[in-house]
Amino acid sequence: MYDALERRSFLAMLLVVSLAFLFLIKPFTGPIFWAVAIALIFNPVQNWLLRRMPGRYNSAALLTLVLCLVIVIIPVLLLISSLIAEGVNLYQQVQSGEISPGQYIDQVTRSFPALQTFLERFNIDFERIREGVVATFVGGSKLLARQALGIGQNTFQFFLAFSLMIYLAFFLLRDGTKLVDLLIRALPLGDERERLLFAKFAEVTRATVKGNLFVAAVQGALGGLIFWMLGITGALLWGVVMAIASLIPAVGAALVWVPAAIYLAAVGEYVSATVLTAFGVLVIGLADNLLRPILVGRDTKLPDYMVLLSTLGGIVMFGINGFVMGPLVAALFVAFWGIFIREFNEPARIARNEETADHDDRRSG
Repeated sequence: MYDALERRSFLAMLLVVSLAFLFLIKPFTGPIFWAVAIALIFNPVQNWLLRRMPGRYNSAALLTLVLCLVIVIIPVLLLISSLIAEGVNLYQQVQSGEISPGQYIDQVTRSFPALQTFLERFNIDFERIREGVVATFVGGSKLLARQALGIGQNTFQFFLAFSLMIYLAFFLLRDGTKLVDLLIRALPLGDERERLLFAKFAEVTRATVKGNLFVAAVQGALGGLIFWMLGITGALLWGVVMAIASLIPAVGAALVWVPAAIYLAAVGEYVSATVLTAFGVLVIGLADNLLRPILVGRDTKLPDYMVLLSTLGGIVMFGINGFVMGPLVAALFVAFWGIFIREFNEPARIARNEETADHDDRRSG
């Protein structure tokens, strides 16, 4: 009895200490998560380098991390800084009255009066929509300006999180295999199940980060290119906004280029509106429809509707990190239920069928 009490007390304290540690590192969830993502995505590069420099784990991890910085992280930081600069400029133009979102909407209603009549048939208040669009536009530009101010004021905090991410990524690249083996030994789920779940975690993280970011980069670049070719102001800004919007499956970049095409038609730029619409449907939309199922849905083995729901739910729950965390939770949900069906429900069903067959044989005999 005393041994059982000691065991239960130890397990209780283990749970308390583990929860305390999780609470302790909660402020650094973002850097930790992205360090894990970097380690998973660049693990093949790390292994390739190790095959060419056996035993030199530190050198291979350092070279892998430098490669990640050069081809991914630094370009993303430069793009974000450009986006914030464009956003600050846009906010200043809105504040000075050079840009008036309300006038753009009024121009559309004057050019297409049937649109307001159509909405009124369904008891949709157009004025409320107008106010909402204006508030969203002004709020978005204000948010970018605030983020620029916040980054300037919280430079130390930003570099702390960035340095922590790079630091952790180095050790995860170097010692990732050992850490996974340690977790498999520690978790009481069964080694085979744990390896399956860790493999699913790695697979979904790689597919979602690489797939979504690649699709976002392609759509944002295509959208920014067509805006620049058509002479639309702020092509870089709108390209980045389209890239961010494309993280939402099934809707994506159309949230930006469709209103732009409608406005171009409203001001009489019919050729530009037609070109933008055709390019949006045939090129930007086709890139999403072709690349996303291949890069995300195929590797995660999730149906398109589950990718959509989990991405939206993840963004609501976790913010911008949710475009990865949402599908990850969904994939683990599917994996856990797959294990349950295979190991618990399926044997019980087979046993019931065999018992029913034996009973029928005895009755027929």
